[in-house]
Amino acid sequence: MSPNTVGSESPAQSAAPEEPGLTHHLDSSLLMVMAVACGVFVANIYYNQPILELLQQAFPRSVGLVNLVPTATQLGFACGLFFLVPLGDRIDRRKLILGQTAVLVVALVCLAAAPNAWLLVVASAVVGISGSVAQQVVPFAAELAGSNRRGQVVGTVMSGLLCGILLGRAVGGFTADHWGWRATFWLGAAMTAIIWVMLLVKLPHSEPKTSHSYFRLMKSLIELWREEPSLRRATCIQAAMFGSFIGLWTILALRLHEAFGLGADVAGLMGIVGAAGILIAPLAGRVADRRGPHAVIGLGCLIMLLSYAVLGLWGSLVGLIVGIILLDFGEQSALISNQHVVYALRPEARSRLNTLFMSGMFVGGAAGSWGASLSWRLGGWHTACIFGSALALLGFVLHFSGRLAAYGTTRS
Repeated sequence: MSPNTVGSESPAQSAAPEEPGLTHHLDSSLLMVMAVACGVFVANIYYNQPILELLQQAFPRSVGLVNLVPTATQLGFACGLFFLVPLGDRIDRRKLILGQTAVLVVALVCLAAAPNAWLLVVASAVVGISGSVAQQVVPFAAELAGSNRRGQVVGTVMSGLLCGILLGRAVGGFTADHWGWRATFWLGAAMTAIIWVMLLVKLPHSEPKTSHSYFRLMKSLIELWREEPSLRRATCIQAAMFGSFIGLWTILALRLHEAFGLGADVAGLMGIVGAAGILIAPLAGRVADRRGPHAVIGLGCLIMLLSYAVLGLWGSLVGLIVGIILLDFGEQSALISNQHVVYALRPEARSRLNTLFMSGMFVGGAAGSWGASLSWRLGGWHTACIFGSALALLGFVLHFSGRLAAYGTTRS
């Protein structure tokens, strides 16, 4: 059997140490560039959500098409995640990241200058596809870090990415309100172009990990999912956790308006509050490096459960802020620890592992968003909190059952 075949490696082989020669490439400046790059890349995907009304006003005869802009962006991102990210195992990641980033800049320029709704939708889809470059950066950072500091490095890079998710809406809305909707995309293009230059200067080359054809590369996704129970468990846990996380942010504006009479602008600013919790999370990565990721996963689940107790029982605005910080800290802690587990499985297949893990996570996010909206309609804030806590509890049960199974295996 070929050494490049996914199913050819024993567990002992897959746990073998990685290329130590790569670790010297990741200094603190490169790590910061990668973290900021992830935040900028992913923010571009969320700029259109708070400015949808302005886009409708700009193209009043094509409102139906304009309404497709957020959907086209998200579908594009899903396609990029599934069909492009696996190429990181086949192609030099430096070339892949720089190429996708260049396409992202062009797509954002087309968005900013779009003369009609058709180009708006098409360019939005391309922004989503090329914006998946953020998921090329994360496994590359894990590879460059080495196993001794992978949790800290992944935590730092993912903090940048999740800050982009939380702050992208706020930045997009603020810029459009003050300088028009086109300025939002010009800003995105400029920031992405600056990141491209920084990555051109700082990013090292990587050696391809496999010589598979593209078809064989995609087929190996099925084999990886079937052969790696730790991947399946980590993905399912994180799907539940991310669903709980996204569910809260889906209904947050409704809660702010109903309970405190606050508008969408404050909901956008709450992203800064969420980012505060996320920025603490690299500490969880360091703990995962020292004590192993599994304890941090369980702790993250419990923190999320605590956050919903705070959100449901502490009805003031202060309680809401405290609950959001706890929620985001718990989710991020579980996320970077689950990634720690996943990236250690097959060093030669990190991009494909990332594709499977992140695809499952975003499916969970979509389900959580839908479930939170439904819970809000059926019973309001407290019902939505029960739904979110149920997802966090599901994540903990999946984690705990997995640890029991692992303990039983070692005992036998």
